[in-house]
Amino acid sequence: MAKTTGILDKSLSRGKTEVNLSTFAVLFSEMVLYAQNRSETVTDIHDKIASYGKQVGLRMFDLITLREKGYKRETKLLGMLMFIKSTVWKNLFGKEADKLERSNDDHCTYLLIEKDPLVNTYISVPRDKGVLNCAAFAAGIVEAILESASFKCKVTAHWHNGTAYVIQFDESVIARENALLDSNR
Repeated sequence: MAKTTGILDKSLSRGKTEVNLSTFAVLFSEMVLYAQNRSETVTDIHDKIASYGKQVGLRMFDLITLREKGYKRETKLLGMLMFIKSTVWKNLFGKEADKLERSNDDHCTYLLIEKDPLVNTYISVPRDKGVLNCAAFAAGIVEAILESASFKCKVTAHWHNGTAYVIQFDESVIARENALLDSNR
């Protein structure tokens, strides 16, 4: 009698990490269409797409943390943002995000900038929904990863030199970060 292996018996090693781009494009466009058909406003579509991204982000955070860091997670804000900009983006999209900036106006806001997001590449936005940015999916992924790592925030996607993911941290996160920096001095 042959022993069957279940999903829990399989290794979490890398395996094949690439997904066919046309397959991704078809699945993602159907996901956007599904959200669009069940929404009345562009904001509703953004929220639905972001919620789909959050589901992916919750699962990817554990997997990437295990594979890349051996379950050692970042506890500092800047380290976590750099982890997302480089490691998470490479695992999801095959390249690093273009820029990470801190807002000059608000000390709780950071911008993750991507000039040409993969999720917007194969989506045709109807004229009546001209402000639709399907990068809300990636914003949902980023928000879920940060929330899972105890960095309470809200992430939104906006058109700005490509797409800017605006990461608005809760005041408690910034206060905790400042306390950590003060204790290390």
